[in-house]
Amino acid sequence: MSNKLKIGLFGFGCVGSGLHEVLNQSNLLNASIEKIVVKDTSKTRSIDASNFSYDKSSILDDPEINLVVELIDDADAAYDIVTTAINKGKNVVSANKKLIAEHLAELLLLKDEYGVSFLYEAAVCASIPVIRNLEEYYNNDSLTGIEGICNGTTNYILTRLNNELKPFDEILDDAQKAGFAETDPTLDIDGFDSKYKLQILILHTFGLKTIPKNVLNIGIRHVKTADILFAKEKGLKLRLISYARKVNGKVAAFVAPLFVKDDNFAFDINYEFNGVSIEALFSDKQVFTGKGAGSFPTASAVLSDVSALQYDYKYEYKKLVNVNVELAEGFEIKAFVSSNDVAALSKIQFIDTEEEFTSATYAYKVGTINISQLNHETYRNNPDLFIAFYQDSKINVNLN
Repeated sequence: MSNKLKIGLFGFGCVGSGLHEVLNQSNLLNASIEKIVVKDTSKTRSIDASNFSYDKSSILDDPEINLVVELIDDADAAYDIVTTAINKGKNVVSANKKLIAEHLAELLLLKDEYGVSFLYEAAVCASIPVIRNLEEYYNNDSLTGIEGICNGTTNYILTRLNNELKPFDEILDDAQKAGFAETDPTLDIDGFDSKYKLQILILHTFGLKTIPKNVLNIGIRHVKTADILFAKEKGLKLRLISYARKVNGKVAAFVAPLFVKDDNFAFDINYEFNGVSIEALFSDKQVFTGKGAGSFPTASAVLSDVSALQYDYKYEYKKLVNVNVELAEGFEIKAFVSSNDVAALSKIQFIDTEEEFTSATYAYKVGTINISQLNHETYRNNPDLFIAFYQDSKINVNLN
């Protein structure tokens, strides 16, 4: 017999309204949205204003509400909602990847202390059921690596850059007008969104807890038409990849633009679609693809968590027991660095060089670097530099 779920919903934007609609259309769930709390009292919404409350305590202090679904875009406010709900013994479903990545260790302890379930399938790649699969299907397999296109905005931009050879700012402007990019696109194009998702994937792949500052994120803001042409001439495409691989007992992880070949899963994943490749010793590579954003795709993942909670489902985190890996602080990788300012290339130190080109207005260098010299500030503070890595890189992890 399934449990009756009485839902308190925070947020009625793209995902929240989608959940409301799909839940009303589903006859398979023993669940109902009892109360909805939103922030903006003046906003016109798809259902009557009488359905909304503007006081979070109307949900959090209601003993009849046994499931809180948090679908807001403010990570700090979400933290307060989620931790309060857990403290009151309520199960929680969230789609807030920033909240989870920044407070992972604390949230895991808190949900254990109060014996509740905290599910977040929708926080990574929307409609793609990657977390549940990592928890259940791959639980007994020896996972060696995971990589994915985890951000639809950047994939949309890179796809159009490749197809149309227009300037980055022009494509970004189109993406914002089409609703694929936010007015402030920082989280997407600078790789933060992809990094938060990668941290969650690392937890469920390797049982390794990380903090945001320890995972490198390099975005696509500085890509130039000349870089796209370089890729096309070599039969490659650029994709922003969330990457983690076990090498010599350590996990090499980053978010960065990657040159991929036509035999790579990411090569033909275009526009706003996402894809995740999971590699294991015994099952080899398996790829999941699907829509990584949007009202109904994301709501479907939230609905999946709600459905699982009818039967008291919890992530078991079995990989957290006897964790025998740690995050690699530095490793060698094949990199491409370009600039319109030839002198700027000297800011990145190469161990060796395979290829280089210099003209009066553009230069690039290809070779091996150690990523320990890179951090997000290196990327953000040098808009004349575009940095990308290669799909087929042999990663050498420093064992010291």
